[in-house]
Amino acid sequence: MATDEIRLEDLLADVFQPVEPPERFSDRLRGTFSAIRDAAAEDLSGWADELTESELDSLRDPRNWLRPVAAVAAGGVATGVLVAVELRRRSRRRRTKLESLVSSARSRTGL
Repeated sequence: MATDEIRLEDLLADVFQPVEPPERFSDRLRGTFSAIRDAAAEDLSGWADELTESELDSLRDPRNWLRPVAAVAAGGVATGVLVAVELRRRSRRRRTKLESLVSSARSRTGL
C-alpha cells in the first residue's frame, strides 16, 4: 500500500508541475515593458519641458491632468510587470536548486 501511495504522489507531482514559458518569451516581455516604461518616462519629461507659463497655470484644473497621469500609470504598470518577471525568474532558480538538493538527498538515503 505504501508504494502505491508513493506512486500516486509521484504521478500527481508530475501532473501538477508548472509549465514554464520559454526563455525567449520572458526576454520579449521584459523588452516590451522596458520600452513602455522608457517611453512613458520620456513622454512625461518631454511634456513638462514643453509647458508654457499659462499651461502651468492651467494645471490647477484636474481636467488637464490626463496626460501626466496616463504616463505615470503606464510607467508604473510596466515597472511593476518588470519587477514581477524578475522575481519569478529568481524564484524559479531557487526552486530548481532546492529540487536538485532534495533529489540528491533522496538518492543518498534511498527514499
